[in-house]
Amino acid sequence: MDCQSTRELINAYADRELGLVESLELEGHLSDCPDCSERYANLRALRSAIGVLYHKPPTHLQKRITTAVRKASEGETKSQLISWRLIRVAASAAVIVILSVSVIRLLSGPSASELLAREAVAGHVRSLMANHLTDMPSSDQHTVKPWFSGKLDFSPPVEDLASEGFPLVGGRLDYLDNRPVAALVYQRRQHYINTFVWPSDADEVEKESSQQGYNLIHWAAAGMSYLIVSDLNTSELRGFAELIQSRTSPVK
Repeated sequence: MDCQSTRELINAYADRELGLVESLELEGHLSDCPDCSERYANLRALRSAIGVLYHKPPTHLQKRITTAVRKASEGETKSQLISWRLIRVAASAAVIVILSVSVIRLLSGPSASELLAREAVAGHVRSLMANHLTDMPSSDQHTVKPWFSGKLDFSPPVEDLASEGFPLVGGRLDYLDNRPVAALVYQRRQHYINTFVWPSDADEVEKESSQQGYNLIHWAAAGMSYLIVSDLNTSELRGFAELIQSRTSPVK
């Protein structure tokens, strides 16, 4: 994708109106093109700034317009003139409110958690499309864990869950939430599970979501943030998350 195509699609991308393939192509261009990346950052900043100007339309506005119309139909010519002036003022105010709400809705972008989920799904799909699930293919946790040493500024926990039906496939480096992260890949039958791990300053309760047909679970505990993505059904994916949580929770 070139700069011209990116400029034409960047608003639709911000509104989550693009398909998966177009989104991935545009994200790839943004990561390689500083000018387009800056344009997208400016667009997001503008939306954030406009968001604080939102005012809920007054509930009595329709009543005022209805009353003005009624008075105009009942009054004399002079009264009608005054009433219609009021109507025009009220109608103008209504148009301004409606346009403001429309613009705000148009420019309001996805939340931080939605953007993070979107990035995680994109990383998961890229790993499958490019046949690049792992940089270090191994089912041995004692091989995968030291592989990350020197490549990241933290040491991700790597668990062996083969006995529970989730064998380790390997690990790779990925980029998420504006920083390098560890991607640990597990498998459940024919389904792959990408487990993204990076440091966290605070614990976060578990949150489930879905994006483009993929299920996600995100939480933070013991100084690490975890985000798992897969097309595995929610029940089994939740069971996988509970296994990770039980293995990585501090011993009390």
